[in-house]
Amino acid sequence: MEALWVSATLVAIAEIGDKTQLLAIVLAAKYRRPVPIILGILVATLANHAAAAWAGTLIGDLLTGQWFQIGVGVAFIAMAGGALIPDTADDTAAERHAGGVFLTTLVAFFIVEIGDKTQIATTLLAARFDNILLVTAGTTLGMMLANVPAVLLGERITRIVPLNVVRIVAAAIFAAIGVWIVLAAI
Repeated sequence: MEALWVSATLVAIAEIGDKTQLLAIVLAAKYRRPVPIILGILVATLANHAAAAWAGTLIGDLLTGQWFQIGVGVAFIAMAGGALIPDTADDTAAERHAGGVFLTTLVAFFIVEIGDKTQIATTLLAARFDNILLVTAGTTLGMMLANVPAVLLGERITRIVPLNVVRIVAAAIFAAIGVWIVLAAI
């Protein structure tokens, strides 16, 4: 269960202010249909993070041992630095797809999430915990915890949450997990 809760917490915090959350706000403001947007985010996240978790367990199985664990820890510490860099929304992603709101959200979210820090975190968490199901469930839960309010509150969310403070907290959490993994490996 540790894999589920650590994954959910880490991704929920990392997602705040992320480009995919900004995309959720843009989609909510543009379409004003929260249910298909939320369902599109859910399906895109499940598909994207399941693939990332699968890759993480493959990497974890192939590269085991102390040096690999130290590498995973260092990657989390590097992600802490990346969490401090503000993302910008890809406003054109939602406009490229002519399908319904659900399909537009699904495709846009899946594409924008590729290579995103939450996808990378999912891969690293799966390598750390070696559990595709719990990591995917946890990271998806974290994404939904961060994005459902963004969809429901739309643009008003950016006035409520001071994004710079959240980025600093997310960076601190990434760094703490990285240090914890490195120390456990040593």
